[in-house]
Amino acid sequence: MDTTLATFEQDVITASTLAPVLVDFWAPWCGPCKTLGPMLEKLEAEAAGKWKLVKVNVDENQELAGHFQVRSIPHVMAFADGQPVDQFVGVLPEGQLREFIERLVPQGADAARLEAQAALAEGRRDDAYNALQAALAYDPGFDEARMDLIEMLLEDHRIDEARDEVDLLSPKTTQGIDARFNAIKTRLDAVDAAADLPPTDALEAQVAANPDDLEARFDLASALIARRKYDGALEHLLAIVQRDRTFREDIGRKTMLSVFDLAAHQPELVSKWRRKLSALLF
Repeated sequence: MDTTLATFEQDVITASTLAPVLVDFWAPWCGPCKTLGPMLEKLEAEAAGKWKLVKVNVDENQELAGHFQVRSIPHVMAFADGQPVDQFVGVLPEGQLREFIERLVPQGADAARLEAQAALAEGRRDDAYNALQAALAYDPGFDEARMDLIEMLLEDHRIDEARDEVDLLSPKTTQGIDARFNAIKTRLDAVDAAADLPPTDALEAQVAANPDDLEARFDLASALIARRKYDGALEHLLAIVQRDRTFREDIGRKTMLSVFDLAAHQPELVSKWRRKLSALLF
């Protein structure tokens, strides 16, 4: 496919978070480009979606060519996870071209995880589950893939299955400082706490009667987190921070940070409460 300055962000930067993207800077008058281009197109067709080819006509997109310091063509740049990771200038023999591409394309567990992410982005949840299970079959210690699976299970209210997967995470994740794991733990702790708490309306009445009852506020926030009502939970957590930073070793602020990770799919909500927390603290 062809791209321009206007579409480069979507066609290359965003797309490369799902699979590697090779950007071919070329021009119609360039003889070597006419050799390399068909080879790249042939290999892309063989790859069946494992990587993507995007072409930039430098005559029509001089600003893009200048930005990436393209001085000679053909010039191929490889992008992965939104960043340029490798490049070459000129025409490579097909064997070397295959080797260049093979270094970029994820294998085994990484490839299966990328497949899961693509399936989830397209709403194919069953396919995403299957791909994550495949990734973990390749590499049972692949904690990032396991946390992908746990987050999906939590979204689908499969709490017991999520707990079982948490037990399989490695100590480096569960005993270290991992924001994703802390968010998962916050959600599971809230679910556990909510099971033993009074009804939400009773907790709301308790807080209304005594706004300085921080235990009641935290219980209410936990109940709301368990129900994924993050806006209300953050309101009460911020009130705890405002009233007493030392309450339960600054649990209000720490829990807010975990909720920000839990609510990452709601960037406007997270941004709103980050601003409120920053204004309070600084």
